[in-house]
Amino acid sequence: MNFVSPDLSPAFAEMFVLGMTCLVLVVDVYLKDSQRGITYVLSMLTLLGAAAITATSGVVARELTFSGHFVSDPMGDVLKLVVYATTAVVFMYSRDYLRKNDLFKGEFFMLALFAMLGIMVMISAGSMLSLYLGLELLSLSMYALVAFQRDSAQAAEAAMKYFVLGAIASGCLLYGISLLYGMTGTISLSGVSAIFSSADQFNIPVLFGLSFVVVGVAFKFGAVPFHAWVPDVYQGAPAAVTLFIASAPKIAAFALAIRLLVDGLGDLQGGWQDMLVALSVLSIIIGNLVAIVQTNIKRMLAYSTISHVGFILLGILTGSQEGYAAAMYYAIAYVVMTTGAFGLIIILSRKGYEAEHLDDFKGLNSRSPWLAGMMLMLVFSMAGIPPFVGFYAKLTVLMGLVEVGLTWLAVLALVFSVVGAFYYLRVVKLMYFDEARETGEPEAALDIRVLLSANAALVLLLGLFPDGLMSLCIKVFQ
Repeated sequence: MNFVSPDLSPAFAEMFVLGMTCLVLVVDVYLKDSQRGITYVLSMLTLLGAAAITATSGVVARELTFSGHFVSDPMGDVLKLVVYATTAVVFMYSRDYLRKNDLFKGEFFMLALFAMLGIMVMISAGSMLSLYLGLELLSLSMYALVAFQRDSAQAAEAAMKYFVLGAIASGCLLYGISLLYGMTGTISLSGVSAIFSSADQFNIPVLFGLSFVVVGVAFKFGAVPFHAWVPDVYQGAPAAVTLFIASAPKIAAFALAIRLLVDGLGDLQGGWQDMLVALSVLSIIIGNLVAIVQTNIKRMLAYSTISHVGFILLGILTGSQEGYAAAMYYAIAYVVMTTGAFGLIIILSRKGYEAEHLDDFKGLNSRSPWLAGMMLMLVFSMAGIPPFVGFYAKLTVLMGLVEVGLTWLAVLALVFSVVGAFYYLRVVKLMYFDEARETGEPEAALDIRVLLSANAALVLLLGLFPDGLMSLCIKVFQ
């Protein structure tokens, strides 16, 4: 039997990230605390190098390698570039925060890079095995990141909750995958798709396995009723870790849904569509209603995330290329908005104290009109108010629902978007109409101020000129 060496070129970015992360790990061992800036620089160079490799070796057609376990396509390239940029923004926002709280250690950057590698593997997964391996690499890194602040009992509690619930969800997903493998005899997503396209699609074992798979996808998204970990982890983890959890892994969840449900189980849409309808409706309703009563802004943004996840699922359940593109656009828009919001929380935090309560935003306009203006743009966008990107993201999803005849679902989503605007506008009211609890402008380095300004400007520009990104999202699904 002749061994055929696989084509390694589609996986050069993953190989580079793995090699550089191992290098960072070794170098960091020999660094003093005062030299941790070297770890930060090496981590940023890792992201820059990976972006250069992905951008220069982009593909125009779908390619399979590693015996079908790895797929390279335009969607994967776009999502990877978004993940690189998001991780770089997280590192920049977190740098000064970590230093102030004596957390500026190599473990943060290495765990984040390993988590990013897991996301990359999920994005390029061509089989259920590689998809699961990427998911576990991401999950294990995230569990450790949540407990990164070792002397925090709150962080340790959040990490344990995340770990226990995550283990249950991973078990459900693996059980669903094993059932599908037992019925098809293959773990290749393309192979599973080919079998279900010609076989009896909706017998009891198939629906049973499909249900467990959807549970795993829903947990990764944080969709109701698999959302219990989201507010606790968002609140319990350090703000820098929460920023990472709230952003890049949502791209991984989107990739998980597309690879597994669309690429592998697309012919079973009649089965998983109804499940996603229930998940999305519950997420939009409960996410928006429970967010109204929150006094902790990290928990409020956690329930806000749950409602946004509902919109992403709405785009996926349409089963159309336009719907998938709208969901991808929404996922990218959400990442841009949430990085800015949590970045501002980090800026307002100081040594030993996190600005995680809504009262911390009282009178922010009197302390720093610039910071208040940036937050105003971000919360308006999250609420779906034009001309910001959040409005166009919601609009494209709703239009996709109407085009496939799910008008009632579009109306329900629209109604609860209006309801959800209340808790976003409450932040605006606190910043501009309440008296400040503190005096003096919050401290922030010049590069962080520039980054936040660029973050907010991108929210506005993508709303005013959405065609470029939307066209790209549509193109990758053609």
